[in-house]
Amino acid sequence: MAFSTMTSFVFSVCHRAPVRLCASALAVFATFPVLAQGQAAGTLGEVVVTATRFPVSADVLPFGVSVITQADIQRTGATTVNDALVKLLGVPGRTDLYGSGDYGLDLRGFGTTASSNQVVVLDGIRLNESDLSGARLSGIAIDSIEKIEVIRGSGAVLYGEGATGGVIVITTKAGAGSERSNQANLYTAVGTYGLREFRAGATLATGGFSLDVSGNQRDTDNHRDNFKSSADGSAATAQWSNDWLRLGASYAHDTLDAGLPGPLSAADYQANPVQTKYSNNHGNIVNTRKTVFAQADVGAWQLALDVGQRSKSLDSMYSGSASGYDVDANTLAVRAKHESTWGSARNAITFGRDQTDWKKNQPAGVSEQKSHGLYAQDDLTLAGGTRVSVGYRSENISQTDDRGSGVDTDQRQTAWELGLTQSLSKTWSVFGRIGTSFRLANMDELYPLYALPGAVLQPQTSRDFEMGSRWTYEAGRVELRYYRYKLNNELGYDPTVANANSWNGLGANVNFDPTLRQGFELETHYSLSKTLALQGNLGIREAKFTEGAHNGKTVPLVAGTTVAVRANWQPLPAHSVNAGVVWVSDQHVDFNNTCKVPAYATADARYAYQMGNVELSLGISNLFDKKYFTLAYDCASGGGATSIYPEAGRAFAGALRVKF
Repeated sequence: MAFSTMTSFVFSVCHRAPVRLCASALAVFATFPVLAQGQAAGTLGEVVVTATRFPVSADVLPFGVSVITQADIQRTGATTVNDALVKLLGVPGRTDLYGSGDYGLDLRGFGTTASSNQVVVLDGIRLNESDLSGARLSGIAIDSIEKIEVIRGSGAVLYGEGATGGVIVITTKAGAGSERSNQANLYTAVGTYGLREFRAGATLATGGFSLDVSGNQRDTDNHRDNFKSSADGSAATAQWSNDWLRLGASYAHDTLDAGLPGPLSAADYQANPVQTKYSNNHGNIVNTRKTVFAQADVGAWQLALDVGQRSKSLDSMYSGSASGYDVDANTLAVRAKHESTWGSARNAITFGRDQTDWKKNQPAGVSEQKSHGLYAQDDLTLAGGTRVSVGYRSENISQTDDRGSGVDTDQRQTAWELGLTQSLSKTWSVFGRIGTSFRLANMDELYPLYALPGAVLQPQTSRDFEMGSRWTYEAGRVELRYYRYKLNNELGYDPTVANANSWNGLGANVNFDPTLRQGFELETHYSLSKTLALQGNLGIREAKFTEGAHNGKTVPLVAGTTVAVRANWQPLPAHSVNAGVVWVSDQHVDFNNTCKVPAYATADARYAYQMGNVELSLGISNLFDKKYFTLAYDCASGGGATSIYPEAGRAFAGALRVKF
């Protein structure tokens, strides 16, 4: 009876969605009871996440959270956060223009504005920029990470402006709050394209005090002319804790220096994809992060405070023109959670305040964005396994800009959500939520050269809906999700609109007519035996304009389907093989949908041998030497894509890791 009710619900929601989307969902839902007949009761360990601001079981949430552990990262040989998300979760990634593995990520089909529609958090501190540059995830030392959590769908109540597409929450080992112990590790690798990499880290712990330090250096020639990059970083976290209180501070610094080879025409790409037309272009980025944090458990209350100061500077030379800017950002996040019991029911309420002051200095002038957000979320769990979640956020945002835009605004935006999780058995549950989210035009979108004369960009708002089902069994876990966003005043750049401010009379940042995002996500983990485990992620997305000049067209640079499959195999004691395939469907390049980035599939594999505390490994990326690209900005007169950024061919990396 429960499954019949769920099937009817899926049909009622999907009757207006594309047939292929709903057919995929119904096929998976239909397998749940059949598979359950042949499996024992679920014994998979509970997954606890902290992306909800305080620890909670992922099984009770009315939305999906994907979790990547440090063990997952090490098995794949991922070198950056971005690399791990692409390989393990199949998140579409677009090429890194600085050659440091900092792929642009798109959680739920927002194309070129993806970084402005998803929030990135590191140890409680928001890293998003209030411009189009995006958070530089490759600057985070990969060996320092404890886990990466991805909230699938809106995180607007807990994280505020720009979280419609989701939230990426990164927790370091030092920031996790777990007991620290004395240890050290060394890692070195060499490989194709002149790769030379070194990492080191150590933890000293005694009497409640601990000190975590790390350093890294990565140099590579990369796969194109004028694409050499050199990156280095260092970090330290000192903290003290007892059975109810934790206090600490951290400091991190990273730099990146790289050549910028620029795009290629279609003809140049076919003739020689490693060439560049811009042999003198280069860029330099410097990041510094400082944080103070505190956590306390006082009776039924959990309290937490994070204070951060971040600076970033960029200098570049492109086509003989020098440019640069400096960013300073200050962040305050304070929150509290209270848990209580009402008869047979359990209740948890979370309150919080977020404050950010972001300032950008550049030759054209100074731009600044300040935000103050208050939020509350209540979660009530009834004896029968029903969990109801209600949340609300109010955020005041002020923006000023003296670069000629005349922007001086102060406005309040709100977000809310209502969620429900229902347990149908010990191993099977369904969930859903509705809500709203928002984002404002960032400082790059407000710049006069790319704005229509006299136009005022309105806030982007979204009506969000999602539902799903979870099933755990003795050997694994399956989760299926459907989501649907109806956006009004979506913010983005339209190259087809007439603009007197533009140098060629075309192109401006605008509020689009209504748009739609919807799709299905399937995530599964399955252990075939004690020595062989599989993981799969399927994403089917639709991103389209539903009214106006582009009505019915697909939003550019959104992949309709992505598939990621990985296997981890231990053929013999001390030996392991980890391999995976990622397939990404074609993507329209322009608003008229006249040309595409072709579909591509890449495979990677890594063999590792463990000898005591020493690990030797050999990794191969793009195993079959696929010639492909993930980014193109224009269509040629003949209809094919041009302004192409090629990806790398097959590459090898041999590594040595030592743990003490």
